[in-house]
Amino acid sequence: MIGDMVDPRKEFGRAVTELAEKDDRIVILSADSGKSSGFGDFMKNHPDRYYECGIEEQGVTGVAAGLAATGKIAVFCAIAPFVTCRNYEMFRNDLGYMNQNVKIVGRNCGFTYSDLGATHHSLEDFAIIRMIPGVTILAPQDPSEIRGAAKAMMDIDGPVYMRVGNPKIETLFEDKPFEIGKGTILSEGDDITIISTGSTTPAAIKAVENLSRNGISARHIGMPTVWPIDEKLVKESAEKTKKILVVEEHYRDGGLGTIVTETVSEMRDVIVRRHGVPKEYATTGTYEDLLELYELDEKGIEKKAMEFVRQ
Repeated sequence: MIGDMVDPRKEFGRAVTELAEKDDRIVILSADSGKSSGFGDFMKNHPDRYYECGIEEQGVTGVAAGLAATGKIAVFCAIAPFVTCRNYEMFRNDLGYMNQNVKIVGRNCGFTYSDLGATHHSLEDFAIIRMIPGVTILAPQDPSEIRGAAKAMMDIDGPVYMRVGNPKIETLFEDKPFEIGKGTILSEGDDITIISTGSTTPAAIKAVENLSRNGISARHIGMPTVWPIDEKLVKESAEKTKKILVVEEHYRDGGLGTIVTETVSEMRDVIVRRHGVPKEYATTGTYEDLLELYELDEKGIEKKAMEFVRQ
């Protein structure tokens, strides 16, 4: 870990604002949350390209699709469950079916809105959005990847869904081009493969270090693209270690763990364990308490990996 703690929402807003200085096709749409999404500077610098639509996520998505049809790159960022669950039909039909060049960003993802309860948690977004044909799903793991993913999603033509959190996050990696559909080997090992994405990667890095001190060698893959999955890397790792633990701040069902399971389903002697949130309405509390409760913190991930290896 190499950097200061950074607000991921502000980092995302800053990255898009910088990109917009060089590309006048980029427009921003808001559902009464522009400043919370990090777009304060964009609003000042490009008022003619900023559209405040009010709290009507379904309508905002339709407007974004219309702007994309005129050649714009429309970016709509708001609270994750409101741009996925509330908005699913419009995401599916206006963006997916029409293959519109719209970038939907769900902020405060997972249960980072911890104290507001299940209505504000987003634990099914990977599962439902990946069922829309042609949508790319990104979950950058640190500020450098947020910047890289912002550029990468602008460079591809078509709908994208990207997750960003709320609590400050540490810079893990040096800046480099973000390759959609590619994972990264963060550490090598032979006993188990751990695949993490998004907000779970910092804790997974620490868990892997702890496992090493306890004599367990873990190959750790950071997977900032949930879909399309890096099939080659997943299969190579499955062949190497035979055991894969997938860690995500998402329901165990339907998300990255399910995608990895599908990817290796025809391989022999490979076992996948999906480590996430059980399919229940998560309780409330501080974010740190919820991570501990659902064993998605450093100690929880280490425990799950150790149990898996020793079985």
